[in-house]
Amino acid sequence: MTLAKVILASGSPQRTRLLSQLGIAHTAVAADIDETVLAQETAAVLAERLACRKAEALSIAYPDAVMIGSDTVVACGDRIFGKPADAGEAATMLDTLAGTTHRVISGVAVLARGQLHSRISESAVTLRRLTADEIEAYIASGEPFGKAGAYAIQGLGALFVERLEGSYSAVMGLPLFETGALLRSVGIDALAAA
Repeated sequence: MTLAKVILASGSPQRTRLLSQLGIAHTAVAADIDETVLAQETAAVLAERLACRKAEALSIAYPDAVMIGSDTVVACGDRIFGKPADAGEAATMLDTLAGTTHRVISGVAVLARGQLHSRISESAVTLRRLTADEIEAYIASGEPFGKAGAYAIQGLGALFVERLEGSYSAVMGLPLFETGALLRSVGIDALAAA
């Protein structure tokens, strides 16, 4: 069977690296969608909805491709943390999350032949307590920007992660277990292609 063209609806280099880790040949194209949290929307519903919207957003431009969308959100209690808009917001997020165990929810969606399928992965991440100087230095590194919760587990932010229960790849932005299962359901098996 000839593999369908796969489009990763993301501009994230981390998601591209993760999908490449599975050996899935693909093209990454950023999907421009409204990521506003809806009233009464939980973090899990938000992550899954945004993943689906990303996959759908590019399907008109690539009608014969298998589309993959993914989104990651951080939640502490009922509060949802997206990407910080500026240094002040990044500092507030890091100060709030430091010394807590919070949830990181990644949604992934696969759209193929007009059928949309999605799943979520939820992990628990514990960050150690951070000093004001550490937060300031981390923000100065530039790493918090473009990252849900203002930290990157795959970068300097790993210095703050005391414990992870769940999926490392999902916290990075693309849950590989769930992605592999969804791709197999549409006829793309990473193991068979290896």
